[in-house]
Amino acid sequence: MEMEARRQNNNKGMEVEESTVDWKGRPSNPNKHGGMKAAVFVLGLQAFEIMAIAAVGNNLITYVINEMHFSLSNSANIVTNFIGTVFLLALLGGYLSDSFLGSFWTMLIFGFVELSGFILLSVQAHLPQLKPPKCNMVTDSENCEEAKGFKASIFFLALYLVAIGSGCVKPNMIAHGADQFDQSNPKQSEKLSSYFNAAYFAFSTGELVALTVLVWVQTHSGMDVGFGVSAAAMALGLFSVVSGTLYYRNKRPQGSIFTPIAQVFVAAILKRKQICPSNPQMLHGLNQNNVPNDSGSVFLTQRFRFLDKACIKVEDGTNKKESPWRLCTVTQVEQVKVLISVVPIFACTIIFNTILAQLQTFSVQQGSAMNNKLTKNFHVPPASLQSIPYIMLVILVPLYDKFFVPFARKYTGHESGISPLQRIGFGLFLATFSMISAALMEKKRRDSALDSGKTLSIFSITPQFLIFGLSEMFTAVGLIEFFYKQSLKGMQAFLTAMTYCSYSFGFYLSSLLVSLVNKVTSSSSNRGWLSENDLNKDRLDLFYWLLAVLSFLNFINYLFWSRCHSKNSSPMNTLQNEKNGEGFIITNHYGFNNSKSLEINENIL
Repeated sequence: MEMEARRQNNNKGMEVEESTVDWKGRPSNPNKHGGMKAAVFVLGLQAFEIMAIAAVGNNLITYVINEMHFSLSNSANIVTNFIGTVFLLALLGGYLSDSFLGSFWTMLIFGFVELSGFILLSVQAHLPQLKPPKCNMVTDSENCEEAKGFKASIFFLALYLVAIGSGCVKPNMIAHGADQFDQSNPKQSEKLSSYFNAAYFAFSTGELVALTVLVWVQTHSGMDVGFGVSAAAMALGLFSVVSGTLYYRNKRPQGSIFTPIAQVFVAAILKRKQICPSNPQMLHGLNQNNVPNDSGSVFLTQRFRFLDKACIKVEDGTNKKESPWRLCTVTQVEQVKVLISVVPIFACTIIFNTILAQLQTFSVQQGSAMNNKLTKNFHVPPASLQSIPYIMLVILVPLYDKFFVPFARKYTGHESGISPLQRIGFGLFLATFSMISAALMEKKRRDSALDSGKTLSIFSITPQFLIFGLSEMFTAVGLIEFFYKQSLKGMQAFLTAMTYCSYSFGFYLSSLLVSLVNKVTSSSSNRGWLSENDLNKDRLDLFYWLLAVLSFLNFINYLFWSRCHSKNSSPMNTLQNEKNGEGFIITNHYGFNNSKSLEINENIL
């Protein structure tokens, strides 16, 4: 008896997790792997990577014009395409991670791709033979030689190595850090919420350093040194993530993540004329016994019921097994339902990122038309206004996690204090006031300049940056947490990548809105609201009011879709067992009914 007790105690100390593995492919040990001690190494990459890419992106247009000698319009398109490519390629990074490589190896491989891009940019900026002859684009632009041929090829190769690397790294930093926490463990689940806040703190810190220190280095020491510092920052980030190799719990890639999704749609279409059984237990996957060890649970919902037809078994009198393209499990179908249901939530954040685009463009132009003197000898660069939200966030994010979350948790019982959907909604609501503040201040600035010739202080427009910074703390973190915690097993990195696509679509929508507004507001006698290069002639204040209205309407739209998501995500109330009349409840992730329960396993075949 004593020997058996010792053996049981030893087994407790050697507990393993079959669903995750260590760096050698062995089942991970929760006592040795994962947790915040492992996630810290990923946070290091998060801070250094954003530091490196933000320093390049925020000052890239200056380098493209002054060193590569591209025109203003071409330079703007180069920068816009670069930023858009970074965010769109996040989908590629998420797909490769979930399907084939895993988040760690995706980060490592594409991290070195990004590093090679920074190094090549630095080399080109340093060597005169890789650039066009020096020329002043302001005073002598007609005689300046634009980069072409080999020189242009080197530049675009370096730039898009950075874009490919950064795009594929971004979603996996968040996903791999979050993978270090076991959501089935209540304590670990609470720490997961803290991790998302910590990840945003690391992001804010990296952005702040990039917008202040690194931009100053680029301005005073040259772009070659600036790009070199970005390369050094990226190298430090890679060193950080590699240093945690022994502590990570790694999720295995699941194979192509799109094949099971396609199978559900194909099977549902092929069986579109079938009638769903009155007893859901007859659907394929609800009454199987071959349950794998690494099981989780999902529940049957009533949303998108037409997809349930993919689970209907066709009885033809033979025991012939149906093709997976004709018969899917309930788990497959429910995961496709989850993917469809998050699309409206994702779409509601596009307007939010359109507002972000204004703070990085027109609001900087506002600053350029204002008094930027801090002292007689020191002038505040208008682009540095973008650092204001991050200064605030570096202070607020730790306070939010340390004080607000535990306080709210006592009343709501939610592990994150408030749910991710509530957090997103509050952020979207605040974003409206950022544009209201911007519109009011632009009207005041314009009237003051036209009526009395006075120039307001650049610090007058700080409220719009501060309000949006607070809004971003709620929306951006809430969106990442919401997407990661969806029950799509093996698609966490891809879903996280969707949050980055929202940035891309937001910037593209901004460009579309500017063009559309100019076209609609222009007439034979007057040009559009934003057609002039002089803000005193433009009506930027009216454009801000338009965005405020769109933002509020977007918030109302979000309330509708978030309510639909919460309502339709609820499990079916009861399943009537025709044989013995007993009621069955399908369990969900948030609680269990005391009645006899029927759990749907995620890996039932």
